[in-house]
Amino acid sequence: MKSLLFQFILVPFVILNFVNNVNAGITSRFIREEWPSVDIPLDHEVFAVPKGYNAPQQVHITQGNYDGNAVIISWITFDEPGSSKVQYGKSDKNYEFSAEGKMTNYTFYKYNSGYIHHVLVDGLEYDTKYYYKTGDGDSAREFWFQTPPMIGPDVPYKFGIIGDLGQTYNSLSTLEHYMESGAQSVLFVGDLSYADRYKYNDVGIRWDSWGRFVEKSTAYQPWIWSAGNHEIEYMPYMNEVTPFKSYLHRYPTPYLASKSSSPMWYAIRRASAHIIMLSSYSPFVKYTPQWKWLEEELNRVDRKKTPWLIVLVHVPIYNSNEAHFMEGESMRAVFEEWFIHHKVDVIFAGHVHAYERSYRISNIRYNVSSGERFPVPDESAPVYITVGDGGNQEGLAGKFRDPQPDYSAFREASYGHSTLEIMNRTHAVYHWNRNDDGKKVAIDSFVLNNQYWSSNVRERKLKRHYLNGMRMIAS
Repeated sequence: MKSLLFQFILVPFVILNFVNNVNAGITSRFIREEWPSVDIPLDHEVFAVPKGYNAPQQVHITQGNYDGNAVIISWITFDEPGSSKVQYGKSDKNYEFSAEGKMTNYTFYKYNSGYIHHVLVDGLEYDTKYYYKTGDGDSAREFWFQTPPMIGPDVPYKFGIIGDLGQTYNSLSTLEHYMESGAQSVLFVGDLSYADRYKYNDVGIRWDSWGRFVEKSTAYQPWIWSAGNHEIEYMPYMNEVTPFKSYLHRYPTPYLASKSSSPMWYAIRRASAHIIMLSSYSPFVKYTPQWKWLEEELNRVDRKKTPWLIVLVHVPIYNSNEAHFMEGESMRAVFEEWFIHHKVDVIFAGHVHAYERSYRISNIRYNVSSGERFPVPDESAPVYITVGDGGNQEGLAGKFRDPQPDYSAFREASYGHSTLEIMNRTHAVYHWNRNDDGKKVAIDSFVLNNQYWSSNVRERKLKRHYLNGMRMIAS
């Protein structure tokens, strides 16, 4: 029955928008009646501080190890440190296990962060709902999360993809629409709070408001983090010159589990996907730590266990918007050949505050002497998707380059979010959903063919056809 349902879903997607066909690209003419791109006032209910003395706030979880049967649970207390302990179990209010973590804090200008708690909860069972509690006494708070299925080649799973979120009314629309999607975790492509748009103590205050803003999702499912330029917070006028200070204190990543030397780049495996997070704002040229790590990590990928290979990066490698045009060129020159060689399926980016999807194209033949300056169709290449459209206060990037380049399949300057639903080892279904002044509208959809298994199927068919022909000749 499930197979028939998938076939029913698959046919219209193939007819409407098959990603491997390089046809004329589409620039949407939709012009939205934009909500104000201003941050929600701090006294709004979405930023409410939880009741109770020293109650945990800004609760969020992320994957805690390489294979998904661990989580890192984080929260902040302000009145006093309190306990860095999580109680958890497999039934509501029956907390048969506990885990202890560590506490940290930091200052930014004259702002004090409060007490930031991070607890690793590991040894969990796959595909299991866990209930957990943080805090003490009457101020304790209770949440739950679902662990992913065990790693396997045909394990279905649904990811949400969000970037450049911020904390405006548009951000709220994106968050609420995402929460209706049924996705099981978020792949976040950088630029979280946009607190760096403020000065002095307001920077820290807006990190706190954003943590409370997203808690209704982040406390219940893992958000897989990568950093953007708005996390750098290099502000010499305040004597703040340590990049990523707020981000690294607040949002841990399981980087050691993938043998990374930095929390800025790392990898995880989840269900049937191998997901690699790269840092656009850390050195990545030849022989740097990130370059060496990625070379090793790509060679560790086992497509027979995790068929889907997904890369997250903040700056788009291909982009036809006037905003941030060509900023990803240096990373393209360094890594594009690797992405093609290792059959990466899709690369998600943010940074540009609009939506865009590419065809499968590459420009690996280009160098300073070849003269071949333009991308060409390449069935071995990933699909590049820009989703920097979460809703932040900088507004939309509405000026696309004209004419639309051949590599650009669909583009629209609107706010929204995406989902990628893996069906099996060969096919996944992708959606981009526009926030149309408060309404969720599905706009761009396609069926994504797995690069590794689709090519293997083609090779096996060719080999079988060849061997059958040889047998006929021999007889």
